[in-house]
Amino acid sequence: MEAGRKDMEKHTIKWEYEGVEYIFHTLDSLFSYKQVDKGTIQMIEHIEMMQNNKVLDLGCGYGVVGIWAAKKIGAKNVVMADVNMDALEMARENANQNNQNEIKIIHSNGFEKIYESDFTLIISNPPYHTNFSVAKEFIEGSYKHLQTGGWLVMVTKRFDWYKNKIQSVFGGVKYINSEGYYIFMAEKRKYKRNDQFKRNISKKLQRKYRKSVPYWFQ
Repeated sequence: MEAGRKDMEKHTIKWEYEGVEYIFHTLDSLFSYKQVDKGTIQMIEHIEMMQNNKVLDLGCGYGVVGIWAAKKIGAKNVVMADVNMDALEMARENANQNNQNEIKIIHSNGFEKIYESDFTLIISNPPYHTNFSVAKEFIEGSYKHLQTGGWLVMVTKRFDWYKNKIQSVFGGVKYINSEGYYIFMAEKRKYKRNDQFKRNISKKLQRKYRKSVPYWFQ
């Protein structure tokens, strides 16, 4: 461990989920360092993982979500990213500890160093203490980095801002209230709902126009 981290206490979490045992090493400087975060557990309970998924664990922390996903669909299909170097050190250690050392782990401030745009699933538990600035970047960036038909899944204890922001970016959002946590799910569609509405209106106007003028002007 580097000199700047020598005063940080290291912790070990043993977690069993769906009959699979995980071991995570954490530092006391990291979020939820004593146990796997309850919001994260609530979120993954509502995710249906498919074998053809390509997953980004955005703001991965010490790697719970990404390692769980890798156990489901294979480490080569998972990317984990975080801006915190201590978190990434633990994420790498935990990936190896849980035999998922082929996960791609990136040091990135949001999407700054993430160049792929074909993810089918982006999962995130964004920090609450940043006055929505990080969440805003995560939501807007997710839309750009998902392939059409891909999903953003995000968990938070806040409701109104997230619902409105995700809906404005994706054109629609679903949510579940689970034990005090809101799990938001939004699909990147070929057309946003409001875009589809405009297209439908446009078609109606075209039909109306065709009926109102002689055929030789159409």
